[in-house]
Amino acid sequence: MSVRLSRLARLLNMVPYFMANPGISKDQAARELGVSVQNLMKDLDQLWVCGLPGYGPGDLIDLSFDEDTVSVIFSAGMDRPLRLTSTEATVLLVALRSLAELPGMVDPTAAQGAIAKIESAAGTAARAMGGDGPDEEGTSGAAPENPVAATVRSALQHDRALHLTYYSASRDAVSERVVDPIRSLLVDDHTYLQAWCRQSEGVRLFRFDRIDAAVELDEAATPPPQALGTDEHLELFSADAGLPLARLRIAASHGWILDNYPMDPVETLPDGSVEVTMRYGSLEWMARLVLGFGSAARALGPAELVDAVRDRARAALDAYDALGA
Repeated sequence: MSVRLSRLARLLNMVPYFMANPGISKDQAARELGVSVQNLMKDLDQLWVCGLPGYGPGDLIDLSFDEDTVSVIFSAGMDRPLRLTSTEATVLLVALRSLAELPGMVDPTAAQGAIAKIESAAGTAARAMGGDGPDEEGTSGAAPENPVAATVRSALQHDRALHLTYYSASRDAVSERVVDPIRSLLVDDHTYLQAWCRQSEGVRLFRFDRIDAAVELDEAATPPPQALGTDEHLELFSADAGLPLARLRIAASHGWILDNYPMDPVETLPDGSVEVTMRYGSLEWMARLVLGFGSAARALGPAELVDAVRDRARAALDAYDALGA
C-alpha cells in the first residue's frame, strides 16, 4: 500500500512539475523526482490515461516527448490551485517541519517560507495544531543549515561532483573520496546521499551526519548510466565478497539483533539461538560490536576475531580487578 501511495503522490506532482519546467530532459527530471528514467517513463505512460470525468481523448492529460525532453500540452486541470482543509494543512505542516529538520533533504529557508504561507492561509486552527506561527517577517525561526548539508544539497542542485571526508562506521575509519551525487534519500529516519564513488567504482550511500567535510568541485557530476537505471543500490549494507566474514551465535532472547544489523541466518539451534554471518571492514570495530552485545552474542570465527574478542574481554576484566585491588 505504501508503494502505491508513494507512486500516487509522485503522479500528482508530475504535471505541475513538468509545467514549471517545460522541455526538461528525462535524465534531469528523473534525478530531481528521485526515480530511474525507466520508472519515470512508466509514470508518464500512466498519466496519459488520467484526466477529467468523461474520459474521452480530449479530457485526458496530454504530454509531448521531443527526443529526450518532456512537456505538458494539456494538464486536465491538475495545475489548478490546491485547496486544503484544516486537517490536510496540519498534516502538511507536520511533514514540512519534519523535512526541514532533516539535513540536506530540502532548503530549510524555502521550507520555513512554505510553512508560514500555509499557516497564514489555513488560519488559526491549523496554526494552533501545527505549532508556533510565523514571526513578524512571515517566517518561522529556524536554526542555520549545517554547512555540510548545504554544500551537498548545492552539488545535487547544480549537478556538481563532491569531495567528501567521510567516516565509515563499518570500517571504523575516515576516508577522503570524490563522488558524483545522484540524489538524497531518507532511510530509517536518516538522510543519505546516494552517489557514484569514483574510488570504489560503485554506487554508495553516505549518511549525512557522518560526512565530516564536503567541497563542491568545479566539475560536472558524471555518474555512469548503470548507476541511474535501477534502484538496486539502495541497500544500506551490501555484501562485499572482499570483506572478511564473521560467524556469530545470537542468543534466542536477543533475536532483535538480527533485525537491526546486516546478518544472514545460517542455522537455528535446538536451544533457539541462531548462528549468523556478517561481513565487516574492521576487526577492531567488529570485536567491539560483539563485546557490546555481552552474553547475547558469541564469536565463532574467524580465529582472529575470536582472539580479538577474548583479548579485549580479558583486558576489561583485568582493569576491573585492578580497580578492586
